[in-house]
Amino acid sequence: MTRAVKRFHLHLVSDATGETLNAVANAALVQFENTQAEVHMWALVRSKGQIERIMHAIESNPGIVMFTLVDRELREALQEGCRRLQMRCIAVLDPVFAALAAFLGSESRDLPGRQHQMDAHYFDRIEAMHYSMAHDDGQMTGDLNDADIVLVGVSRTSKTPTCIYLANRGIKAANVPLVPSVPLPPELDKLTHPLVVGLTTSPDRLVQVRRNRLLSLNQKHETEYVDLEMVKEEVASARKLFAKHGWPVIDVSRRSIEETAAAILNLYNRRGETDLANGNG
Repeated sequence: MTRAVKRFHLHLVSDATGETLNAVANAALVQFENTQAEVHMWALVRSKGQIERIMHAIESNPGIVMFTLVDRELREALQEGCRRLQMRCIAVLDPVFAALAAFLGSESRDLPGRQHQMDAHYFDRIEAMHYSMAHDDGQMTGDLNDADIVLVGVSRTSKTPTCIYLANRGIKAANVPLVPSVPLPPELDKLTHPLVVGLTTSPDRLVQVRRNRLLSLNQKHETEYVDLEMVKEEVASARKLFAKHGWPVIDVSRRSIEETAAAILNLYNRRGETDLANGNG
């Protein structure tokens, strides 16, 4: 028998953009089946007046409250309000702060939104984003060696969104498509700096994704682009190319963009550790 979906209100209260809090909440929610949260995001909360307005909203839509507030007065106001309403209130980052404080022997600085300050890391991310956008889909290959990571794969293997995700982590990522009968840019054979990763997927899955892409463009006629036998040859040819160059390969068939990016970052970090061990860092 199918269980009824349990619906509830989830209030996320942050003194910054709420990205961290939202990511934690999503990671937890996917572990619970037959549940559906109506998420109320309260970002950039920096005053008692905002807390008061949030408490009125929580009272109107009771549920679970999760927060990342570093200002002690705001934290106490939110927690006291939740106690009054008998609402469960979770300080998401407190265990992390406590562990770091104990290990480092110092207290946190209690500065809201510090991770989003416009420091060197911020500008590194902006530069990486510009680079990835300019080097999407095989564009501007003349300075491809400046990339940190180059993704190579047939059409519809999530190269572009993966590059954008990596760029948001400060990684300069470019991608080069493998198109039948179209020669690869000669720069690809001369790379010395970037980690080159081949992306592949199952032919059946690739045909399905490509058909959906054509439908979204109102193109319903059959082409070699979605012919299963041709796609099988395309994927096999790509794998031969990856093997020839010794490039690591990631199958994206069952992976989300985040999972693919995480696997690529693992390869990238391992290579960095190897370079340091060999004195090349």
